[in-house]
Amino acid sequence: MDKYWLHQQSTLTYGRLLPSIQQAVATLSTSEQSVFLDRLQHNLPAILELLIPLYGQQYDFFYHLEQILLTAAKYYVDRPKDLKRLDKDRLQNPNWFHSEQMVGGVCYVDLFAESLAGIRSKIPYFKELGLTYLHLMPLFRCPEKNNDGGYAVSSFREVDPKLGTMKELADLAKEFRQHGISLVLDFVFNHTADEHEWALKALGGDPIYQDYYLMFPDRTLPDRYERNLREIFPEQAPGSFSYRPEIDKWVWTTFNTFQWDLNYRNPMVFSEMLGEMLFLANQGVEILRLDAVAFTWKEMGTTCENLPQAHLLIQAFYALVQIAAPAMEFKSEAIVHPDDVAKYFGTGDFLGRECRISYHPLLMVLLWDALATRKVNMLNYALAKRFATPPNCAWVNYVRVHDDIGWGFADEDAAHLGINGHDHRRFLNAFYMGQFEGSFARGLPFNYNPRTGDCRISGMGASLCGIETALDEQDEVNLDLAIRRALLIHSVITSIGGIPLIYLNDEIGMINDYSYENDPAKALDNRWVHRPKADWQQREKRHQTGTVEQRIYSGFLQMIYFRKSLPSLAGGKMKLVYTDNPHVLGYLRGLDTAQRVLILANFSEQPQTLASNLLTANSVSQHVVDLISGEVPPTEITLAPYQFMWITKQI
Repeated sequence: MDKYWLHQQSTLTYGRLLPSIQQAVATLSTSEQSVFLDRLQHNLPAILELLIPLYGQQYDFFYHLEQILLTAAKYYVDRPKDLKRLDKDRLQNPNWFHSEQMVGGVCYVDLFAESLAGIRSKIPYFKELGLTYLHLMPLFRCPEKNNDGGYAVSSFREVDPKLGTMKELADLAKEFRQHGISLVLDFVFNHTADEHEWALKALGGDPIYQDYYLMFPDRTLPDRYERNLREIFPEQAPGSFSYRPEIDKWVWTTFNTFQWDLNYRNPMVFSEMLGEMLFLANQGVEILRLDAVAFTWKEMGTTCENLPQAHLLIQAFYALVQIAAPAMEFKSEAIVHPDDVAKYFGTGDFLGRECRISYHPLLMVLLWDALATRKVNMLNYALAKRFATPPNCAWVNYVRVHDDIGWGFADEDAAHLGINGHDHRRFLNAFYMGQFEGSFARGLPFNYNPRTGDCRISGMGASLCGIETALDEQDEVNLDLAIRRALLIHSVITSIGGIPLIYLNDEIGMINDYSYENDPAKALDNRWVHRPKADWQQREKRHQTGTVEQRIYSGFLQMIYFRKSLPSLAGGKMKLVYTDNPHVLGYLRGLDTAQRVLILANFSEQPQTLASNLLTANSVSQHVVDLISGEVPPTEITLAPYQFMWITKQI
């Protein structure tokens, strides 16, 4: 889009809409009005550049643009004073989440602590663990039965009554801030529950709200679309459209029949969802995890995933948030081809102006791959090719989350290394289901597709690392190896660059919970095997020397302590160190600092010896110590089974 024309249009539009915007913020002080108008004027060219391709062809475009900007103004007016101060602080320190102090945790409110009040009571525990970022899994009002673990949202403005109230959530966010913890919530902006107010009005026959969703009078268009669509849940919810006899229409339902995809071709939907987003920002949410970002825009003849318009939508939301609530950041959840994941940081003129934080599913997948194969070749190759981020962006690195593990490495990467991607996925599935000779894992197959032979893996991190097997077999030798595996992969996510995210309960080594099989509402979804209810009596064992819980928890505390002690671990800049050993991962952090850190990680149950010049070649040879063992590394390093080292100058 021509920049000169865009500047002219922005100036004209600002002048045309200024009276209504001024009226919307008239109740504020002169200085607050000035802040809003300055941000609006600064961001308006970007907003136009993004919204014109989406909605500019509509005859009433400027009416909808005005409504969108008035929505931003309304929530800026409503924004609490303390959050406006946070906005100012974050604008002065925009890369606040790059800090080495950032350590994340994620949990379900009900499973971890019963309610929001319970979560509040656990703040001392979160501080003991060192968390500065806490992601509370979906907690909004949702259908009692069909809710996809909370991802079928009935209202973004109401907390599930079983968990508490929206006021409690806002109070919790405020108390978190006082303790240096940022609140992270999910924002499901691809779909709503079929019990959402908009969906109920659509089911009642209201044509305005039927246009909030993608509805069809017969199968003609759905059949044409489905030629190119993939099934997300082929076992539970085959197909992408669901018939609703109440209105004699087919509704687009990418994920489940009770989750209705929103129609973002309708600018009213954009404005409404902006309002929901800013409402949450005003409750004190500091990071929104944008769920299912890849699916928001549909085009006939495409897969309807990762389309350019999906990026325009997020970038436009981001530009508007920069006006009304700039302390809040977006985090993308894009389980797509590795090349597409990084695109959600933004591209071109909007690089670093989309989701500045993103999950790094490829790292997660290849950590498990390296444990299964005992080799780091695929991990090394992917890190060299795809780990770098824009300077103002960050990965969220994780070992497990609430979802299944899909083997989303790039087939072309595998082929470059002489590996058949399809066959390798079958191996990984067999290995983590415990069906491969020598496997230590206890995982379950999720969503097996008989047509493709594909499936994903469910299971707690501890069970996938071998702790469950070793406990069952009362094998102390293998239990020690399993604990070492769990600590090894968490060492990588804690040190490699970005924000480490702990799936709470992993820090004490909780194993699979098979009780879900006795609950009819959960029995058909084996992901509940890795969504256990927190056992606080078990958690007390973290203080008992020699227990599994203590051995793992103390390892976590050590890594987090050293992370926070090393400013060189801030940000995401990382340089791979090729160790000339196929079993050992190596990388350098703090490249531009005097406190370089060399991380080494042995992914094998056999000792591995490294080249004698490894330390000198990477400028970390004088007056250094391995922080993890507390020992001075020898000239020729031999790593014990699953040992990892953080080598740096003594601190």
